Amino acid sequence: MMKDLYTATFPPGSKVRIADRQFLENFVATWKFHNRLLPEQVGYAERVAVVEKVGFYHGGDQLYNLEGIPGIWHEQCLRPA
Repeated sequence: MMKDLYTATFPPGSKVRIADRQFLENFVATWKFHNRLLPEQVGYAERVAVVEKVGFYHGGDQLYNLEGIPGIWHEQCLRPA
């Protein structure tokens, strides 16, 4: 069964852990599409946060806003907490 493209892996209210610094630095260097991570977001590596809001880029890419942490976060940059 195929997953619905517009279903969030981490719904609002979920606790997540931001990926480690090495992963984020690599993501900043290699991601060339929409909603690029800002270099200052790397400083939030390994922080635990609560998902505030989820949005979707056309095609189903999940984009997250985290409570108290700036920026837009890609699903690939988050882990279950």
